[in-house]
Amino acid sequence: MVQWILAWRYFFKRPISILAVAAVALCVFIVIVVMTVMSGLVEDFREKNHTFTGDCVIESDSLVGFGYYEDFLARLSNEPIVEAASPVARGMGIAVIPRVNDHYNIGVEIYGIDPDLHSRATNFAETLYYTEDISKAFIPVYNTSLPGCIPAVDVIPIGRRLPEGGYFHWNSPIVLEFIISAFPLNSKGVLARGGMDPINTKSFYYSDDSHSGLVKVDGAAVYLPLQQAQILCGMDTPFKRITSIHIKFKQGISVRKGVETIRALWTAYCAEYADKPGAELFGHVRVQSWQVNRRSIIAPMETEQVMMTMAFLMLGVITVFIIFVVLYMIISHKSKDIGILKSMGVSVQGILAVFLMFSVFVGLAGSIIGGAIGCLFLAKINGLEDWLYEHYQWQLWDRTIYAIGDIPNKIEPQVVTIIVISALVACLIGAAVPSFQAARKKPVESLQVNQL
Repeated sequence: MVQWILAWRYFFKRPISILAVAAVALCVFIVIVVMTVMSGLVEDFREKNHTFTGDCVIESDSLVGFGYYEDFLARLSNEPIVEAASPVARGMGIAVIPRVNDHYNIGVEIYGIDPDLHSRATNFAETLYYTEDISKAFIPVYNTSLPGCIPAVDVIPIGRRLPEGGYFHWNSPIVLEFIISAFPLNSKGVLARGGMDPINTKSFYYSDDSHSGLVKVDGAAVYLPLQQAQILCGMDTPFKRITSIHIKFKQGISVRKGVETIRALWTAYCAEYADKPGAELFGHVRVQSWQVNRRSIIAPMETEQVMMTMAFLMLGVITVFIIFVVLYMIISHKSKDIGILKSMGVSVQGILAVFLMFSVFVGLAGSIIGGAIGCLFLAKINGLEDWLYEHYQWQLWDRTIYAIGDIPNKIEPQVVTIIVISALVACLIGAAVPSFQAARKKPVESLQVNQL
């Protein structure tokens, strides 16, 4: 009991304790805020990639694609683990928008989809602005007889992002023509059309736009009806081809087990169709989970998160040194007290316990203060940024450049708990050496005249 009382008195009677508590509180505050924001950004980015692709992707690494997909889609529809499957024909092209400028053109990625199937397998319907009935996504409301297209939101040069993070939209879709050209490829990977005009060109009209939140997608994608994209990219002859199938599993099915099941089905399907013309294209097809399919995009951001975590571990090291210095200064001024306690029979363990308890008080006080301020700051961070932008035109991230909406501020209790525990451990480590030195002192050394 006496150890607790002494530790408590040292904690409140020594002004230098305020420095230690402030240091711990500052470290905890910074780590909670930065790790919450960074983790939120990474998790949001991962989730956007997940919902963009679905749970599993059967994809060719070639723009030639693969054929005989209709029968496989029929089999997937009967699989108990599959919620939905969407065929996608992807190609490269050039889009010209005459209304903006006859000379304005942009390289685009053509995505041929069935909007209903694709919305069931991914979150495509949620990325659209105007469309309520997904079956009518490619029908321009201003003229239902025109062929429609859905450009990604950053492809449209007259709908730029607003400084506060949203995008400018008209009350209803405007008449906007997209002249899309592509080089059609046959099943051998060469131009399907020879002569002087090897390009397929067709006009489509703006019916809606898609905002996935993924920079590379939103800056290049143009969605077309599947059949139109197949014709444009030369995937309609001699047998219809696609480049990928996006699959969503039913609730409760793990991605790993689901992918293993689909891979086995695909392997058996390829063997069954091995003697068909164009079956060699199956050799370029891979069955992957969404994490593997998007790893080249997700991995750099996850690496940044790891590096950021390592950097902030150094704050823990700083905390250790601060506690070490504070405890060393306290002990150096408490030699007499230590000598008296040792002469009264207090054990080495008892002296050690006094100063370790002191470090626990410092860690608890700093963690509680820093954690409380950090959580409060996160709760108000978006409102604070809005106020700063309204009055001083300042943003943490310029929304016209970065694809970020609100700053992530979801507080994870387990993360806060780990940070608080880490702060306590850092305090104990910092207190260990000076506490052990104090406990080893002999009474005769502590009570020398020059120590009194």
